[in-house]
Amino acid sequence: MNTLLLGDPSPSLQWRAAVELEGITEDDDDVRASRAEIRESAAVRSHLARLEAARNRPKAAGYLLCQLAYLGYQGPELPAAVDAIFAHQQPDGSWPLWLDDDSDRKPTRKAQPPPPADGPRFITMQTVVRLRGIAAAGFATDPRAERAYEWLLRERLPDGSWPSGPKADLGGPGRPSPAEKDYRQLTRGAGCRSATTGAAACFALHPERRRSDAARIGVDHLLARETRDESTLGWEVSRLVGLERAMGQVTFYVTFDPAFLLDLASRCGVSADDRRVRDLVAWLETLRGPYGLWEHHAHPQLSRWLTFDLECSLRRLADGDWVGNEEPAGFTPYKRGRRRY
Repeated sequence: MNTLLLGDPSPSLQWRAAVELEGITEDDDDVRASRAEIRESAAVRSHLARLEAARNRPKAAGYLLCQLAYLGYQGPELPAAVDAIFAHQQPDGSWPLWLDDDSDRKPTRKAQPPPPADGPRFITMQTVVRLRGIAAAGFATDPRAERAYEWLLRERLPDGSWPSGPKADLGGPGRPSPAEKDYRQLTRGAGCRSATTGAAACFALHPERRRSDAARIGVDHLLARETRDESTLGWEVSRLVGLERAMGQVTFYVTFDPAFLLDLASRCGVSADDRRVRDLVAWLETLRGPYGLWEHHAHPQLSRWLTFDLECSLRRLADGDWVGNEEPAGFTPYKRGRRRY
């Protein structure tokens, strides 16, 4: 199986498979050749051009940093892009909601004023997408990033999940936090599944906080949903590689991807002995093909990337030492309204 990954046309996959799966050192001739080809690849050049154009759109820049890091790029453009994202950071560590930051649309003639301090700037998703990109680029321990992590910790709900908004202020006397929409509800927690996924993804990339209680409890909330949907397997990988568009505000992480869940669990130190992880791995093994690859239902060309991603997660599980709440929790899909006719 590793031979198929090493023979992939993508130099990014060649390099990552050699280093992360085969344990080949960076001074190997083939590894150095793949490393040199990464910058000249069409995918990396496209992302770098978009990154340059997204200097005033920190959300778009944040996810582009995630994509470049996933492709193994570590060039000199990344520190400048990170500084550009930090330039929009608020004093409390969060980021505001920029109304023109969700797509590559041309700017409108009339400039949009920044949102007021008591407005939607507190939406959790406005921070987690940017912070994940900063952490993926290798700046998770930057003091400015640490301030954003502290903001996320302050915005947690009492059960350890994260709300989506619109204020994410844990409610207050006479102003309780509204319930999350049914399609974004957690199985056990009161927070938003999309926001909790984004926050856990940020903590999973921090060298010290990734095994903190905040990270593990967040992943524990996500593991409580034990649905198995083959059609969403590898959704996050398809976005990182660039085959699917990364879009949405509150719904940015709303798609439930079992492969992404396993990635977060393995990075946050969840043990392979956790019943939910064990059942998830057993289900994934039933989908493995005869050549050791996992097929992607929508993008056959993504199978090797998906296989690489899952293999890395499975290997990281061996170092896990934490078991969460293994009690089964039933999942009820969001309620549909009554038909009018």
